[in-house]
Amino acid sequence: MGRGPFGVAANPRTGTVYVANTRGNTVSVINGQTNAVVTTIRVGRLPFGAAVNPRTDTIYVTNGDSRTVSVINGRTNTVTATVAVGRYPEGIAVNPRTGAVYVANTRGNTVSVINGQTNAVVATVRIGYPVGVGVNPKAG
Repeated sequence: MGRGPFGVAANPRTGTVYVANTRGNTVSVINGQTNAVVTTIRVGRLPFGAAVNPRTDTIYVTNGDSRTVSVINGRTNTVTATVAVGRYPEGIAVNPRTGAVYVANTRGNTVSVINGQTNAVVATVRIGYPVGVGVNPKAG
């Protein structure tokens, strides 16, 4: 695994685990059955949080120093998009029902909402000091 592992997300449909490595600017892809690292993906600076949409097999990783979210295709293990968000994104969550991605921008005091189909920020919500986010997958 990479250096400085921090954020972890798993795809329950594929059994694959994704670990954001803060010191290596990478994501380790782990086979959940064998616990072997399958590959390593380069992402933005200081990857912190990770989230998976199991319906689309898409992984989202916050990059704190880059102010971005890396979008990873779980079938090819490649970065397919990089989305600019607020200052120091940390926590991230995906609503698999709607495809919306929520990003807690800690130093920006905002939450960015990304459309998972277009990979575009569709809203920015001012809030206190967000570190983590969560979703209700039954809510629309």
